[in-house]
Amino acid sequence: MPSLMDPLECSRGPAWRNRFMLAPLTNLQSAADGVLSDDEFNWLTKRAEGGFGAVSTCASHVREQGIGFPGQLGIWDDRHLDGLKRLAEKLNEQGAHSIVQLHHAGMRTPHELISGAPECPSDNEKFGAKALSGDEVERLKDDFVTAAKRAASCGFHGVELHGAHGYILCQFLSAQINRREDQYGGSAENRARILFDLVNRVRDECPSDFSLGVRLSPERFGLNLEDIVGVARRLLSDGQIDYLDLSLWDVFKTPADESLGEKPLLAYFTELDRGDVKLGAAGKIYSGVDAQKALDHGLDFVIIGRGAILHHNFPRQVEVDPMFTATTLPVSVAYLQNEGLGPAFIEYMSGWEGFVKP
Repeated sequence: MPSLMDPLECSRGPAWRNRFMLAPLTNLQSAADGVLSDDEFNWLTKRAEGGFGAVSTCASHVREQGIGFPGQLGIWDDRHLDGLKRLAEKLNEQGAHSIVQLHHAGMRTPHELISGAPECPSDNEKFGAKALSGDEVERLKDDFVTAAKRAASCGFHGVELHGAHGYILCQFLSAQINRREDQYGGSAENRARILFDLVNRVRDECPSDFSLGVRLSPERFGLNLEDIVGVARRLLSDGQIDYLDLSLWDVFKTPADESLGEKPLLAYFTELDRGDVKLGAAGKIYSGVDAQKALDHGLDFVIIGRGAILHHNFPRQVEVDPMFTATTLPVSVAYLQNEGLGPAFIEYMSGWEGFVKP
């Protein structure tokens, strides 16, 4: 079994110095036009300084119309390049494997942040979203690939395609949301077509040593576990990606579908033949014990969210004390300031019940 401080060798890009990845966390800290702010720069680089093997940006939108939240980091225009170059240089200098997560919110784009209707695989009355035409799907793919090439040109070691949390790639995967009748709808294979097209194009059009990951949700958001296991199986067997990132909400939970019994949700993925592709997951990993247990259950790396907000040096803490556990909530504003969160991020976390002291 690997240990948490073992380096992680992926097929492409520099090795991770350990098995800890910073989760791509929404933080609302950048400018309205997507330009990187000093607060977001400081938040991310402090985690690299704190020892994370891989550091991912928040979900970074690949086109203006695909924004998911205010203050979101952008990668859809050349105006973003200077900030992204500055960020990549610092993350790399501090020894982290640097990643941009590529994102389009789809029907979940807030109406007040765009002109016109949100974009979606199919018309969606609940969200007031409009279906993409066939030509628009092709342009969406172009935008993802162009964003990946921007990230490479800025010096990042890789990108991750955000196919989770009910955003646009996840919407294509969902038979409940995706009701298209063309090559991007209908069968599970057709609904996953856009994701595999993107994987192949990023691999073909970006540098040969550029790492590529995919984030998936196995349930919720109108998804079927069997379908997502099938997507994961193909991603792992194709070997075109370097790692698969599972957002599980709780790494040790059982499936939400009670008819599936007590088999752990994680086991549906760890039992797959993964070849050289690495497998990681996020969800309630708050301690060194939790993290090592996740590796012992078959993961190659762990993805830290809340623990990383509370401790910029979570990996170093665990290295010193394998029994280390994240501090209990709530914490003070001053505590979060000391951990490198800016005012917008602290205000956002104040909306999470019981996180910030009143």
